[in-house]
Order: sequence, then structure tokens, then C-alpha cells
Amino acid sequence: MPVVRRSQTGNSVVSAVVLALGLVAGGCSADLLGSSQPSGASGSSSSFKDRMNALFFGSPAKTGADQPGGKETAANTPGDVDCPGIDIRSGASTYSLGAQGADATPTTLRYQAGIARTARECAVLGATMTIKVGVQGRVILGPAGGPGQIDVPMRLALVQEGPEPKTVWTKFYRVPVTIPAGQTNVPFVQIEEDMTFPMPKADDLAAYVIYVGFDPTGDKQQPPRKKPQKKIGM
Repeated sequence: MPVVRRSQTGNSVVSAVVLALGLVAGGCSADLLGSSQPSGASGSSSSFKDRMNALFFGSPAKTGADQPGGKETAANTPGDVDCPGIDIRSGASTYSLGAQGADATPTTLRYQAGIARTARECAVLGATMTIKVGVQGRVILGPAGGPGQIDVPMRLALVQEGPEPKTVWTKFYRVPVTIPAGQTNVPFVQIEEDMTFPMPKADDLAAYVIYVGFDPTGDKQQPPRKKPQKKIGM
């Protein structure tokens, strides 16, 4: 099961922030909403979000189909379909940012983000599988941090492990997190509801792993946005 790993740092302030993230994530390595659903039963988007909130924050579910936590019932789990597991990519479990892009030090640390829980839900429809993934994390302010909105860089990837790992699906996100005045840490949730790919052979599917992690260089890998063309006056 995935665990949140501490960053390697030598200063006390950054270490204290990482320790706080570890305490938040303690005992919450990976709670799965279920290994799979029957073919053609993908469920509604709102139901998945409700279950995410119930699992991560303990909020009450709206209907009997949205009960929080745990695995799906045995009746909803076909024996011949496995749902890929989730792991936190090595070295990408925490993300630190210093003031004005500087390295995070005891005096320049603005905030540090960490991953606390993950969950996933699979559905097979015809020749494709769709996985819905939920990630809960927490942002903790450092000495140079303050209230406002920040963007946390995150990436999800579905990889077929083996001698030559193959990336089946990947997506980069900038997760907006608002930190109100007077608060030193806030949780955040990122939900992906359409990780869809062709259904592979059973042996290949057994090697599939969903990786989650912070990706500070993700913006550089994104295709450049096209600038709107200026209209020429008559």
C-alpha cells in the first residue's frame, strides 16, 4: 500500500512541516472505494465525488449508493476484472516552494504540500476500462507563507510495469488551493473521472499501476498555449 514519504532535508522548520504532513497522513495509506464495478455500470460523477468527500472528510453520503469508505460490496465486484492499484511515485510525495522561487529554507519556505489518501474506482464498458481516481492532500504554510490561492502541480499516470515500463495514460494538473486568513494548513482534493484506455489482456492488466505525485516541471512538458490573433482594424 502506498505511504507518504518524508522529504530529505536538513533544516528544522522544513522537517517540522514534513512531520506535520506525516501525522495528517498517518494510517491513511490508500483507502480504495472498490476494485471494480460490473461491465456497463460506471456510476454517476456526482456519486463518485460524494463518496470521495465521505471517505476523505467524513461528510455524510446522500443516498444508500453513496456510503463512505471501504470497498464496494461483493455483488459489485466481478471476479474476472481487477482494478489497478495506486502508488505514490518515489520522490514525489511532497512538494515545497520557497519565497520568490528560492529554495525552501527555514526562512524562505512558503508552503509544503503532501499526499494523504488516494482512492480509485474502475468500470468496464465494452472494450474499454475507465478509472475514477481521487487524491486528498494537505498544504501547510511555512514562515514566508500567507493567505491566498496557490496552485499545486500534480500528475496522474497509468503505467504498465515491466522490464520496459510503458505509460498508458498521463495527465498534469494545477490544483487550486485557497488558504483563508488565520489558517496554517488546509486540505485539498483532486478528482479525475475519465482515465479511460483500451481494455488489455488480463496478464497485462495485472502489471498496471496508477501513480500519483507532485510534478514541479509539469508545466514545461505542456504544449504552449496559442496566443489569440489580434484583429486588424479596417
